[in-house]
Amino acid sequence: MIITNQGLEFFKVQFGDTILAFNPISKESKLKASRFGSDIALISLNHPDTNGAESVTYSDREPMVISGPGEYEVKEVFIKGFSSQTTYGGKEKINTVYFVTLEGMNICFLGAIGDKTLSKEAQESLENVDILFVPIGGDGVLDAEEAYKFSVSLEPKIIIPMHYDLPSAKGSLAMFLKEAGEDKTAPIDKLTIKKKDLEGKDGEVIVLASVN
Repeated sequence: MIITNQGLEFFKVQFGDTILAFNPISKESKLKASRFGSDIALISLNHPDTNGAESVTYSDREPMVISGPGEYEVKEVFIKGFSSQTTYGGKEKINTVYFVTLEGMNICFLGAIGDKTLSKEAQESLENVDILFVPIGGDGVLDAEEAYKFSVSLEPKIIIPMHYDLPSAKGSLAMFLKEAGEDKTAPIDKLTIKKKDLEGKDGEVIVLASVN
């Protein structure tokens, strides 16, 4: 599995010939959007910064768009979506937390979550998290301190911070790394990982540099 950061909360996850896009940036956003074709687009929040399914409709690929709570199965990818709250963009909205199982690995994508309170159903399902994507920028989503504490409570093997590249989030990445005791962590261009690579990992923070 190969993971790359396309900016803000937009991530590309590829395994074999299958491509997933998490929270693609819309053409209506002020942020720069990458463009590539995906098989599945998972959208946590109906906001221009995160709902750009058109950005990942390209060439011969038109994604199955998943944009809310529920259970889904697409191309041997198993997905559960759980409702949570956010005030990103200035208004209280529903943010969907996704739990995705593929290649024997469990990904938890928190999206633009702003409230650490999860439903009992979500809490029970978010077990054995291998890779956790967590927003850390504040201003409607979790800030660096509460994001790290919440991340640790989910006991993931790997933590990937996101949503720190806005002017309002300046300094949040450094603060998050300080909370984690990993101040010297340097960004990498992509994460290539297999199930066996997760052995022995416990809350390791990996920073992915944005391709944009």
